[in-house]
Amino acid sequence: MAQFQVFEKGIYVNGQTILAVVNGMPKFKDLAFMILSENGLQNIHVNQRYSMQSWLNAFKTIAEEIGEKTLFEIGKVIPYSADFPSDITTIEKGLKSIDIAYHINHSKNGKDPMYNPQTREMQEGIGHYIFESTGNNSAKIIGSNPYPCEFDRGIISAMAQKYKPLAIVNIDLDSENRKSGGKTTTYIIKW
Repeated sequence: MAQFQVFEKGIYVNGQTILAVVNGMPKFKDLAFMILSENGLQNIHVNQRYSMQSWLNAFKTIAEEIGEKTLFEIGKVIPYSADFPSDITTIEKGLKSIDIAYHINHSKNGKDPMYNPQTREMQEGIGHYIFESTGNNSAKIIGSNPYPCEFDRGIISAMAQKYKPLAIVNIDLDSENRKSGGKTTTYIIKW
C-alpha cells in the first residue's frame, strides 16, 4: 500500500477537507489552487465530493515540487478543517477519533459518508488509523491508507497537541512505512 494511490475506485473526499491544502499553505494560496486545478480539482465547494485519486495526485505534486514539510503543515490543519466527532475531551479520544473522522470525510460509490454515527457502521476501502495506548503518556497509531506519511504525521500531531500542547509525534523508523513502500506506517506519540 504505497502512498498516493487509492485502494479502490469510486472513493471521494469532501471539499471541506480538500480546502485544507489551501489552509495549510497560507502564504501560497494561489500556488495551492493551481496545484489542485492541475490535478482536476477546480471550483472546490465545501459540501461537494471530489475524486480521492485527484487529491492524492495533488499531494504527490506538492511532495515532489514543494516538499514533505508542506504535507506535514497541511496535515496539521485537518483537525480544524475536516469533520470530526464533537465529543472529544482527551488526547486518547482525540487520537481514536482520527479513524472515524477519516471515514466521515470520505464516501464510496455515492454512499455518504463511509461512517454512520447513528449505527457506528464503517465501510471499508480506504484503510484505517488504528490507535493503541502504550503507556500513561504514550500511544501509537498504525496508519494503513494511501495518504503521505508526513500528512498523517501532521494530522496526528495537531490532534495530540490540541489536548497536550507538548505532545511529540514521530514515525517509527524501526517499522515499515508507506513512504518506503510498506503497507503501514507506525506513529509514536508521547506527551
